[in-house]
Amino acid sequence: MNVFKKIIDFYINASIHVAFAAYAFLRISEIYLDLPYQKNLDYFVFFGTISGYNFVKYFGIAKWHYISLTRNLKIIEIFSFFCFLTMCFYASLLPIKTLFISFPLAILTLLYAIPFLSGFEKNLRAVGYLKIIIVAFVWSAFTVLVPYFNQTNEVSYNLFLVFIQRFLILTALILPFEIRDLQFDEISLQTIPRKIGISKTKRLGLILMIFSLLISYAISINFETKNAFVLFFFLVIVFLMRAKVNQSKYYSAFWVEALPIFWWLFLLGFHNFR
Repeated sequence: MNVFKKIIDFYINASIHVAFAAYAFLRISEIYLDLPYQKNLDYFVFFGTISGYNFVKYFGIAKWHYISLTRNLKIIEIFSFFCFLTMCFYASLLPIKTLFISFPLAILTLLYAIPFLSGFEKNLRAVGYLKIIIVAFVWSAFTVLVPYFNQTNEVSYNLFLVFIQRFLILTALILPFEIRDLQFDEISLQTIPRKIGISKTKRLGLILMIFSLLISYAISINFETKNAFVLFFFLVIVFLMRAKVNQSKYYSAFWVEALPIFWWLFLLGFHNFR
């Protein structure tokens, strides 16, 4: 049991789980936008998510406490380095236009961790409302815009709707993490739950998900795809409404993070039983 817990903890702490969530969003976008499976791009984003997230999470620790890093963090650091090399390999197989689109998104990710504001003391992560917008935007761009423009240069109405829907969904999915982090964030950091309270934060998430549900009926997709989204919609609402400050270790980090994976599995199930 202890070995299994260690494996799960490494799976979460090394950002493998969040990378699978990003991968699931990519596969969902391929279904929604009628795109072919894009192996090189999907693996590029998967390994890029691991290396990027671990950089954001452990940048300060690795910078100031390298010698005293625990064994697990050193393993994660080495693992992230090899993921970065793998990401570079798949990047070399992508069209130049895809890399041009990805580059500013990668810069935003770096600035999320590297201090460059207020005399190089604050990063984008330290800006309350801006933090959640940047995370939702970068994820939406990487999982909707990048795979779409990797295949075509045309802009479509469906693309616009899917991007807006994805942004709303991601913002709602971040809220349980924001509620959890109330106990860790500095009081000066004006996050949404600190500014408007936990109850209103949950209502905001509900409103965002209702709008995303309405958008799903405007997107040109088949009936099975819409049904899969309805299941995902109710799952998000349940986890959002049950979120609290003193939540279990795995509530947001595993279960909320797994919701895009469940959505993708719902889609596969409905499409296989047509």
